[in-house]
Order: sequence, then structure tokens, then C-alpha cells
Amino acid sequence: MSMNAPRGTVDILPKDVKAWQYVEEQIKEICKRYHYKEIRTPVFEHTEVFQRGVGDTTDIVQKEMYTFEDRGGRSLTLRPEGTAGVARAYVQNKLYGDVNQPVKLYYFAEMFRYERPQKGRMRQLNQFGIEALGSADPAIDAEVIDLAMTVYQSLGLTSLKLVINSLGDKESREKHRQALIDHFTPHKEELCADCQVRLEQNPLRVLDCKKDRDHPAMGTAPSILDFLNEESKTYFEEVKGYLDAMGIDYVIDPTLVRGLDYYNHTAFEIMSDAKGFGAITTLAGGGRYNGMIEEFGGPTTPAIGFGMGLERLLMALEAEGVEIPDTDKLDCYVVAVGKEAEQAAVRLVHDLRANGVQVDKDYQMRKMKGQLKAADRYEAKYVLILGEEEVSNNTVTVKEMATGEQQVLPMENIVDTLTGKLTGGSK
Repeated sequence: MSMNAPRGTVDILPKDVKAWQYVEEQIKEICKRYHYKEIRTPVFEHTEVFQRGVGDTTDIVQKEMYTFEDRGGRSLTLRPEGTAGVARAYVQNKLYGDVNQPVKLYYFAEMFRYERPQKGRMRQLNQFGIEALGSADPAIDAEVIDLAMTVYQSLGLTSLKLVINSLGDKESREKHRQALIDHFTPHKEELCADCQVRLEQNPLRVLDCKKDRDHPAMGTAPSILDFLNEESKTYFEEVKGYLDAMGIDYVIDPTLVRGLDYYNHTAFEIMSDAKGFGAITTLAGGGRYNGMIEEFGGPTTPAIGFGMGLERLLMALEAEGVEIPDTDKLDCYVVAVGKEAEQAAVRLVHDLRANGVQVDKDYQMRKMKGQLKAADRYEAKYVLILGEEEVSNNTVTVKEMATGEQQVLPMENIVDTLTGKLTGGSK
């Protein structure tokens, strides 16, 4: 019996969590500026939600889902991606009836995919995602892309590449679909087993195959851009025009199809060009998915979104040498010597915390020297010392660690004085 974490999962320890918290807080602030609201959906859904939403022909549904039967015989699946669950919640809770449209949502969620673990790609992964539902305006496609780029740039990443494509509307995709079948059928036996099936079920996904990407037929495959009807061409031009207006650089890649069945019109990926980042360069990907809401019994609802892996974001920050601000330093550490001082320290710590001060004290019964060393390790800004003399005089010795300056202050004034020091107010 193994008592280690399951393969493809990791423990995020306290020394690492602060980076996660910093990134999440920055992203939440950006979402607030863009007027997106948080949604939280269940960690598991009825399996049909992903079969319908993600698509039966995708690798996620066919190979990667963690699916099980509950005691009632119902088939449930740990969520492998975020969009289908949000779409289900949108319909079930009738968010399409809200007076304020579009409905603009974001989420932080754990995803589960049974795939070969490698750096930046785990079986339990953490994702930030955006979904904007209820607008067919190309401007919101540009807004969603802008939000994703803003997240990366605000955190300090510079080696970024935005790749975009249009998958067209239903009519355009059908024509392209038949052209792909005609193109790849003579080479069918040369393709991998998965692509032989994809050619019949969803030929667009042949272009997304990692095994056959070097096959000569891939380089001569018909481009979706040659099959866009006028409406789809106009839509794509408007999206590009909005990106140009915001000064967002992009590269058009006709082979970008994404790995999920639900995309149409705009598709995009953001990649890292940082040296040493690794072979898998994609940081985020998304696109428009008009039609999914109807799959869940909702009204015709255009929508667009993206998913961003947080593990890969942290890898990119590391690759570019971006330092996470150290927010783990203590405001102050209380040192107590003697039983009466210990009791006074407990009350002082309580009062300081109640007034918003980040404070800790010794719980190992160390001598004064050991407590001062602990305060130094925690990089406390101030040390508050309580000994027999301080208790007798109802005072506290305050030491500023950066300068070594000490002063004795009345106990009754210590909370106001210390909060003033920490906020840059009166001393």
C-alpha cells in the first residue's frame, strides 16, 4: 500500500502557496476591472455534461476522464475542464434571464485528467477560466483575449505569443470538413489509429494530432480560412480590428483548431517563447462556442471563454525570472519571559490581531535568545518584548528590527502606536 500522493498529483506546501495566492489575487483584481464575477461549480458532474459539452470525439472524453458510478448507479465524472460545467449552471439557474447581459464569469477550479504526467501537466491541475455568455459581438472576443494577455503582462511576463484563427460558422466548417476528408482519405492508412477514427468523426481534429504533425499531408491540408463564408470572414476581420485597436500583437495560424469540439469562429492560444520553458509552450487557450448552451436545453446563446493553467503560469514566471513579492514577513513578534509576561503576551497578541496586525509569538517555551532568533527568521518588522520589568510597569519594549532602535511604551498605547508605525502614520 502506497502512502505517497497519487501519480500526477502534488502537495503545494506553505512555502509555495504564497506564490499561488499572489497570482490568484492579481487575477481577481484584473477580473474586477473587467467586470467579471466569480462562479463556483461542483467538482463532479453527471458524465453526460462533458459528453455533450466537450464532445464525444475528444481525447478528454474518450481517454482522460475520471468517471465512476455512485451508489445510486449514476455515472459521474470529475470535471476535466471548466466550460461545460459553467454552461450547465448557466442553463439550470436561468442566468440567460438576467437583465444584465452578457453574463461575464470567472472561476478558479481543480481539473482532473488521466494523462501521462509531465512538467506542467498533471492529473490534478489548477485552472483559471473566463466565460462570457450572451453576446455575439466580436468586441467581446477581443476583450476576452485582452483579459488573458493582461493577466500575463501584469504579472511580468514578456515572452508571449498570441496565435489566433477562425473556425468559421457551421456552414464554413461543413465545407472545410468535407475538404479535409477528401484530402486525408488517400493517406488514411498512414495516419495513427486515433486520426483514422477522427477522419470519420471529426476530421478537423486530425490537424491537432501530435503523432502525425510531421506527416507531409499536414503541410498541404486545406486551410479553414479558404472556406470561410462572407459572414465568417467579416466576423474575423472585426476581431482582428479590435485587437489592432488595443495594440495587441498576434499571429494567424490556420492550423490552430483547439482540442475540443465546441469551438467555432474565434480560436486562440497564448504561448511562452521564454528560453528553457519547455517543449509544451501553450499557456492558455480558448475561443467562441456558440451552440453549447442549446446542448443543455437553453436558448440560443453565443459565448466565448478560455482556460489558463496556473501550474504553467507559475512555470513561465520562473522561466522569465519574475520574482513573486514576499508577503510572508511578520508585522511583529511578541517575546515573553516569565509566566506573568506570557499571560500578558497572549492578551497583547489577541488585541493586535483584532486590529489587523499580523503577529505571532513563541509556543515552544524558548528562552529569550531563542525567541529573538525566531523573530529574525520570520523577518518581523518589530519585536515586542515583555519581561518582569515590563509587566511590573505595564509597559512594552518595542524594537524596530531594521534599525535596532528600541523604545519603552505604555501597554495601553501599544496597539495604536504600532498600527500607526505599520501604516506610516504617527509614531
